[in-house]
Amino acid sequence: MPAAEHRASAGNAALALAALGVVFGDIGTSPLYAVQTVFSVNATRPVEPDRIAIYGVISLVFWAVTLIVTLEYVVFVMRASNDGEGGIMALIALLLRGAKRRKAGAVAGLVALGIFGASLFFGDSIITPAISVLSAVEGLEVVSPSLSHLVVPIAAAILIGLFMVQRRGTGAIGRFFGPVMLVWFAVIGALGVHGIVQHPGVLEALSPSWGVRFMAQDGLTGFLALGGVVLAVTGAEALYADMGHFGPRPIRRAWLLLAFPALTLNYLGQGALLVEHPGGIANPFYLLVPHWARVPMIALACVATVIASQAVISGAFSVARQAVQLGYLPRIRILHTSKREVGQVYVPFVNWALFAAVLILVFAFQRSEKLAAAYGIAVTGTITITLTLFLVYARRTMGWRTWQIAAAGVVFGVIDAAFLGANLVKLFKGGWLPIVTGIGIYVVLSTWHQGQRIVTRNREREEGSLAGFIELLRITQPPVQRVPGTAVFLSRGIKTTPLAMRANVDFNHTLHETALIVSIETMPVPYVADEERITVSDLNYRDDGISMIVARYGFQEEPDVPAVVREAAGRLETRCDLDEITYFLSKIEIVQTAAPGMAPWRKRLFMATTHIAADAVDYFRLPRERTVLLGSAIEI
Repeated sequence: MPAAEHRASAGNAALALAALGVVFGDIGTSPLYAVQTVFSVNATRPVEPDRIAIYGVISLVFWAVTLIVTLEYVVFVMRASNDGEGGIMALIALLLRGAKRRKAGAVAGLVALGIFGASLFFGDSIITPAISVLSAVEGLEVVSPSLSHLVVPIAAAILIGLFMVQRRGTGAIGRFFGPVMLVWFAVIGALGVHGIVQHPGVLEALSPSWGVRFMAQDGLTGFLALGGVVLAVTGAEALYADMGHFGPRPIRRAWLLLAFPALTLNYLGQGALLVEHPGGIANPFYLLVPHWARVPMIALACVATVIASQAVISGAFSVARQAVQLGYLPRIRILHTSKREVGQVYVPFVNWALFAAVLILVFAFQRSEKLAAAYGIAVTGTITITLTLFLVYARRTMGWRTWQIAAAGVVFGVIDAAFLGANLVKLFKGGWLPIVTGIGIYVVLSTWHQGQRIVTRNREREEGSLAGFIELLRITQPPVQRVPGTAVFLSRGIKTTPLAMRANVDFNHTLHETALIVSIETMPVPYVADEERITVSDLNYRDDGISMIVARYGFQEEPDVPAVVREAAGRLETRCDLDEITYFLSKIEIVQTAAPGMAPWRKRLFMATTHIAADAVDYFRLPRERTVLLGSAIEI
């Protein structure tokens, strides 16, 4: 093998190993609770563990993983790449980028659907850490029933530690995730083989005929069992969402060569155990483990579930950052935790909100099987919405023909709808939780987006035309005093006058000799190429010492105004003294009025949401000692 090919192969292998820890942490720990949930006495309609039911459930689990994860996501959905990035927010950006004016209404509806899907993902981010860690610690009950009272306190302690270390980022411990999950998949695969050897006949469950037979035996029981079966595909969205971190090829390799075979073996092994010992429905995963290995397995499972939780929490940070850049959240504080990996961020507000919600769930539900009812709706809702958006994108951008869209819609749509319907039955047994959470988060996101549009419109009216303002400067008598140095005014556009510039002239009657108007634009792409980052224009106002700079950033990037000014300085015709720069910001006070446009309660929500916004000085990376804030009031 040539050296270049060897290095490329080694690099892909390293990425595939890293993907095991980040991408497959959630779905990799599903065997802890998926099969147990189907046969649980707390299920909507418990399944009796006879041979047909056991083979049927294992068959449904295998084919659910095969069709939803392998075909729907790995083969098809991962083809929708937004400059290498994936996930439901990236898919929204793809639809926005390809939208046409005549289809603006339809696109707005799809975007709203996608935002609700992202809201459900936040619900998933609350439930995953709680159910994963609880299911791992519940292994203590298998070791000794007398330890059951320790499950909730230990789970809470693990989760407290997990959220406390989030501010340190995943960079320091990320390199250990892959090897740990490699051991996890190897162990659960080996346990599966151990169970299969005891009852080789369970291999028959790989045939879809057993799933059909089980569903036909008692249609209602089989249909409701899908509500537990779907827990085997939790984390499928992570394959797509983390595509930008690892690339599609390493993810596909890790899934097809290790994760998928190991999961299949373990589910078959649990089925074999239940055939031999039907009483094993209490906890088939841990009962599959030999007595001498149960305590070490509990420790390994706790580490694996922490990794799974870490992955989904990091995903929530990424979704929050994308929501900020796309205009669905205010500029909340976002910290980068790695100098090399741009995707590694820490969002304090999201972290502590998740922390409080997760602990409430642990103490309120106390059992993983009780949380499973709430878990399924969030998962199936997100999967169904992602499929819908992907099919629209495939038709409009990928050039799929009508028959291809129809075929994919029928095959995957029927499967996703069946799982979603089976979970909706559990609405009053905990299923309301992700729906209420999703609706609440959606209301916040959509309210902020709409309110910000109203504020921007009213702000532009207050700002007035830049051309008119400069013309007024030219004829004002006595003339406005021009002081030495360079002033940078941040603006939402280059056609209107920054409020800070207008206030400085109106109240101080001065303007710096060189005035730079910097406008930050967020593009519907993850990253903007360096050569496309900045546009500079000073042709119309060169004699006035005023220049316009437009800086473009992707929704995965964060603006750096001083860096923009440094890069643009060499292109300016006007003199720019980098050592004598003063930055001017408009500090906007939102004033609620009775004006139409939003319901009063939504205006109050919008006003409340403004309080979580980060300081604009820090957000734009401005030097605080050289930044001047000028206040303005905008009505809503």
